Amino acid sequence: MITDGDRFEVRQVAARPGKAEVDPVLADLGDRRLIVHGTDADLNAVVLRLLRTERLAEVAVAYVPASPDSDVARLWDLPTDPGRALDLALSGDPDRVSLVRDDVGGVLVGKGSLGPVRGVGYADDTVVLRGQASRIEVVPDNELGLAVSVIHKRLFTKKVTTTAGRAFQLGCLPVQVNLDGVAHPRPMNKWTWYRHTEDLRLIRGVH
Repeated sequence: MITDGDRFEVRQVAARPGKAEVDPVLADLGDRRLIVHGTDADLNAVVLRLLRTERLAEVAVAYVPASPDSDVARLWDLPTDPGRALDLALSGDPDRVSLVRDDVGGVLVGKGSLGPVRGVGYADDTVVLRGQASRIEVVPDNELGLAVSVIHKRLFTKKVTTTAGRAFQLGCLPVQVNLDGVAHPRPMNKWTWYRHTEDLRLIRGVH
């Protein structure tokens, strides 16, 4: 975790840092931007603390992915080359992007997935699932808030149907939910993702 202003300040924290590690960094941040170097799960943990300390509106967050497979980088067109990513983090402009929450107190910054799943799912008032699917994937989307992809796999084919909405609600047989690469502690028989009222100020260099 790095803050930048007139100088760099590097803080080493554990993977998926919590309140005890992130909050002191936020307290010392002032009006400087915050740079997170790590995984999508690490970024998720930091953004969750911004949400819970009500600092989303004032803190600009830059992300230097530790992996070229980052869903956050793919979603928001961020470089995964470390040098280019750091240059953007230091000099890029913040852009407001959709922040997705769930109904158990978490956030989603890259990709959420669950499945195989059997149940009924809605994107706003649209039925996106009635029955079973191989997998459901949800990502933030700036148009309405999130995009829901229902994936049906067959032996040699794959059908994907994507629907945008402000919220996704699912009732189902118990299913494993994954959030930014981290498995939820227990199977769930219902789940909701929805757009938060405030956006994330992500450094993207978009004008």
